[in-house]
Amino acid sequence: MTDVEFLALLVHRGHLSRDQAQGLVESLKAGADLDGLLVDEIGWSEAQVEKLRRTRAGEIPELPGYAIAERVGTGGTADVFRAREKKTNRVLALKVLKAEQTLHAPTRKAFIAEARLLERLDHPGLVRGYGIARAGNTFFSKLEYLDGSTVLELLDAGKAFTEDQAMRLTLDTAEVLLYLESEGVIHRDVKPGNIMQTRDGRTVLIDLGFAAEGSGDAGASADTTVGTVAYLSPEQARGGASADSRSDIYSLGISLFHLVVGRLPFDSSDDREILRMQVMESLSSAELKSRGISPHLQYFIEKMVAKEAEHRYQDWSELITDIRGQLTGREDLDFKRPKPRRPR
Repeated sequence: MTDVEFLALLVHRGHLSRDQAQGLVESLKAGADLDGLLVDEIGWSEAQVEKLRRTRAGEIPELPGYAIAERVGTGGTADVFRAREKKTNRVLALKVLKAEQTLHAPTRKAFIAEARLLERLDHPGLVRGYGIARAGNTFFSKLEYLDGSTVLELLDAGKAFTEDQAMRLTLDTAEVLLYLESEGVIHRDVKPGNIMQTRDGRTVLIDLGFAAEGSGDAGASADTTVGTVAYLSPEQARGGASADSRSDIYSLGISLFHLVVGRLPFDSSDDREILRMQVMESLSSAELKSRGISPHLQYFIEKMVAKEAEHRYQDWSELITDIRGQLTGREDLDFKRPKPRRPR
């Protein structure tokens, strides 16, 4: 990394103001060494400058007992790094709460609660959690490392999902959500960005950051919207307190639409407009038909995203039974499979 790039990164990460950086530029142009300028002009110690260099201005955390390899994901509250645990030599994903978020008590509490919840739960379709830890002021959770991509990353890269692929992915996700329901957990943020497909063929739910245990109103008041706007059920859009498993079914239905159509049904640059659409507007059946989507898949999508919760699938078992039956029926009608040879 050049001195100019490092100086820009220091500004971007909040270590220097633009005015401070601008004051160093002329000296850099004259051939001065940036590290020396940071010591002499800014007043940092040599050790402080060395650490900022080593960690890319604090972008890469230094955690005792772990060798950080690379950042593999980032979100609004945390970054995820691939790391090797020195004591056991196993590869983990470390989810590190961003420094500014540690000062926000509700966010910090939710981060710790998610780590403890994942540590308690156990399902092959759910990322495994190994607990929460703290190094100084840095909070991080230890997770199973998954080699793959989120479904949203695949969509953004231009992957087109067939009906069978989309339904199987939906089925796998529904089975994980059925398990969560049996454990008294409502997810509240089902979306392609929280579903990963690994290189060995697993479909894995990777984030429980908005999950609520017990009744759906945990952590949300009646006028609080919880989740990702584009996938929210109408009742979540009105306020998160009434969310239940049928709300997650709605979000999975929007995700299924996204998989087979390639875009979201309700989209706008204004989050308030999307919330209005979620409450007031229905899917266009004509559009689904015009895209050549089968009647059975249209039925699944429309029933999953019915505006009134009582008109949707009422539980995961009902949805899983229907999708399994449809996939089995498709296999039975697959005339392209080679016929078995007659014995001689």
